[in-house]
Amino acid sequence: MTGTTERAPRLVRAVGRWDLVALVINGIVGAGIFGLPAKVHALIGAWGILAIVACAVLTLLIILCFAEVSSRFTETGGPFLYATEAFGPFAGFIAGWLLWLARIAGICAIVGIMVQYLAFLIPSVASGMPRVVLLTCVIFGFAALHVSGIRRAIRFSNVVTIAKLLPLVLLVAIGVPAVRWHSLDFSATPSAPNFSSAMLLLVFAFVGWETALVAAGELRDPRRDMPFALLVALAVVAVLYMGLQIVCVGMLPMLSASTRPLADAALALVGPIGGTVIVVGAVISMLGTINGGMLTISRIPFAMAEAGALPAAFAVLHPRFRTPVLCIALSTAIVWLLTLTNSHIYLLTISTIARLLVFAMTCAALPVLRRRTAILPARFTLAGGLTIPIAAMVLVVWLLANTSRAETRDVLVAATVGAGICALLRFRRAV
Repeated sequence: MTGTTERAPRLVRAVGRWDLVALVINGIVGAGIFGLPAKVHALIGAWGILAIVACAVLTLLIILCFAEVSSRFTETGGPFLYATEAFGPFAGFIAGWLLWLARIAGICAIVGIMVQYLAFLIPSVASGMPRVVLLTCVIFGFAALHVSGIRRAIRFSNVVTIAKLLPLVLLVAIGVPAVRWHSLDFSATPSAPNFSSAMLLLVFAFVGWETALVAAGELRDPRRDMPFALLVALAVVAVLYMGLQIVCVGMLPMLSASTRPLADAALALVGPIGGTVIVVGAVISMLGTINGGMLTISRIPFAMAEAGALPAAFAVLHPRFRTPVLCIALSTAIVWLLTLTNSHIYLLTISTIARLLVFAMTCAALPVLRRRTAILPARFTLAGGLTIPIAAMVLVVWLLANTSRAETRDVLVAATVGAGICALLRFRRAV
C-alpha cells in the first residue's frame, strides 16, 4: 500500500512523462478560464495580471510539497496513500473520501457547463430530452473509454490537450500585438477585500493538478515524472493565464460585464469565426477535464480497496483491459444521476474546501515522511528544511479563513459521513 516496496503492477503502466504533463494541464485548465478574466477584472482591474503571477507563486508552494511527497510513491492512490502512510488508515480514508467527492462534484459541474456552451451552437440541447441524451452519451461514453484501457484514455487526453491549448495560444499570439496598452491602467489601487477575493478566485483556478497524482500506479516512472509534470504544467498554465488576461484587458473596454470574455476577445480580433472557435475550444477543454476526472474518481476507490479501506470487490480488474470496472461503473452512475438531477450544486459547495483539506494533509505529511526510513526515499527533495511546507500551510489556512461558514459546515458534514462509513466498514470486518 505504501512506498515501501515495488510490487508487481496490476494496472498497466502506460503513462509516460509527457502524457502526465497533459493530464495535469487538463486537470487545471477546465471551464473556469473561459469566464475568469471578467470576474478578476471586475474586482481589481488591470492588477489582475499581477495577481495571476502572485497566485502562480503561491500555488507553487503547495505543488512543491506534493512534488516531494509524490516522489516517494509508486502506487495508485495519491493523497489517500500519503495521508495513510503519514497519519494512519483513518486519516487516509478521510483524504480519499473528500478527494473523491470533490472530483465527483467537479465533473458534474463541468458537464453541466459544457452543455450550456454547446447550447450556444445547438440551442435544443439546453433542456428536455435532448439534454438528457447528450449528458448520457458524454458520461457513459467516457465510462466506456476508461473501461477499454488506460492507453486509449491517455491518447484522448493528449489529443484534447493540444486541441484545447491551440486556440488559447493562438488568441494570445494574435491578441498581444493588438492590445491597446493604455487600457492596462494600474493607477487605481484595488481595495484589500477585493484583492483578497480576486486572489482566492485565482488560486482556485490553479487547482485540479492534484487529481493526476492518483494515477501513479499507471505511470511508467512515477517518482521521477510526477514532480516534473507538476512544475512544467504549472509554468505553462501560469504563462497562458497571464497572456489571456492581458489580451482581454487590452481588447475589451467593457470586460467586467462580459459573460464570455475569451469569446468576446476573439470576436473583436478576428470576427464571428473567432468567437465560434473559442466556444468550440471551451467544449474541448471541458472534455479533457472530464476525461482526467473520470480517471481520478475510478482510481481513488480502487486504491482504497487495495489498501483494505473499501470492500475488495472495488479492487477487481477487467480480465482483458486491467481497469477497475466496478469503480468506473459506480462513479459514472453517481455522476450521471447528480448531473441529471442538478443536485451536484450542493456538492460543489464542499468541493473547494475538501481540496484544501487534502492539500493541508499532504503538506503536513511531508515532514512526517522525511523521518520514515521504511519507505522509498524522495527522488525530489525541497531545500530550506521546513520553510516551504510551513509557507504552504499558512497559504492553505488563509484560503480556508476566506471561505464561508456554510461551506465549512458542508465539509464537516461530508467528513462526518466519511468517518461513519469508515467506522462501519471496520466494524463489519471485525465481526
